[in-house]
Amino acid sequence: MKSLVIVLAGLSLLLSGAIFGFFYAWVCSTMWGLDAADPVVAIEAMKAMNASVRNAVFAPAFFGTSPVLLATALLAFFTGLRGAAAAFALAGFVYLIGGQVLTLAVNVPMNEALAATATPADPEAARRMWQDYSQPWQFWNIVRTGASGICLLLTGLGIALLTRKAK
Repeated sequence: MKSLVIVLAGLSLLLSGAIFGFFYAWVCSTMWGLDAADPVVAIEAMKAMNASVRNAVFAPAFFGTSPVLLATALLAFFTGLRGAAAAFALAGFVYLIGGQVLTLAVNVPMNEALAATATPADPEAARRMWQDYSQPWQFWNIVRTGASGICLLLTGLGIALLTRKAK
């Protein structure tokens, strides 16, 4: 049973790291690059990226992180690894609320609104549209990046507690 906890802990770490890295890349490169581009290009590029992210490669990290963390927590708990279980459970809830729910409640509706709006041909109108979208989107992306980073740290703590307990 402890072997299964270790396998699930490794998968938890992989998924937590993947989703943190995904959100982090948007913070430190993607959105800065789009902000530096022509607003018409930025709007069209963002629409294309938002449409392409719904895929089988992204889904496990986005949708699977919390369930795998919570399964790891449950198994660790029933194996008597209470400290590790608490860290994995907290990691799962932090990502669920601060990453997944936030994304579905804020970022996805913003993306859908952008997709449903025609890109203005007028450069000034496109600039305003991009700023009105980019600034709040980036704020909420930083929040979910922070939550995902905390999730990753808690996952690492859970693994540390597993290895400490195993000695």
